[in-house]
Amino acid sequence: MKILVAEDDQSVCDMLQFFLHREGYSPTFVHDGRTALQEAETGTYQLVILDWMLPGLDGLSVCRQVRQTSDVPILLLTARTAETDQIRGLDWGADDYVTKPFSPLALMARIKALLRRSGRQESDSHKRVRVDKETREIWFDGEKIPRLTPKEFALLCLFIDYPRRVFTREELLERIWGFDFYGDERTVDALIKRLRRKLKEPYGDWIQTEWGIGYKFMPDKENPHV
Repeated sequence: MKILVAEDDQSVCDMLQFFLHREGYSPTFVHDGRTALQEAETGTYQLVILDWMLPGLDGLSVCRQVRQTSDVPILLLTARTAETDQIRGLDWGADDYVTKPFSPLALMARIKALLRRSGRQESDSHKRVRVDKETREIWFDGEKIPRLTPKEFALLCLFIDYPRRVFTREELLERIWGFDFYGDERTVDALIKRLRRKLKEPYGDWIQTEWGIGYKFMPDKENPHV
């Protein structure tokens, strides 16, 4: 899911990049208002995050101009805390408003809520995948996947919950086997191989290798710009 971030503070950009990537989003960063406006009008984004005090053209002006031609969800970031400023931002087309400094985890929650309200969350992999954790059954595009072992099921559920996010082998060891597991990274590779074999084509190809890093789940890999 593509997110446009217009922010001129590099430290904020670095922080947002880390957390957005961790949640499986694909962010594009710009650092001035005019570039933000151009990107928002020509790019295909599911969400736009605008800093109010952008150089060249302020975020509020960008928001107002984008809103004239697009219904893309817009979230304003600003150090302004006055209620009148918040009302002004919402009146000019913003869908939500977050004041600085902010908690990254709280911001991620606001982003997810905004995407759910806008209906754009439905454009991600969950339209193609259905999971029943009580019966431990999984369907891809309406096709039921063969019975999985507990570790295979846990790994696939993790991938489904975080599409497009790259997991290192060490992360997968910790999440699937636990911190006290003494196996090595080849254990992850072996599990991935078994899981791909059970998923078969084309679904086995949805688990992609990031060479030298780990793995990611790409249910929309045939359309990498989604």
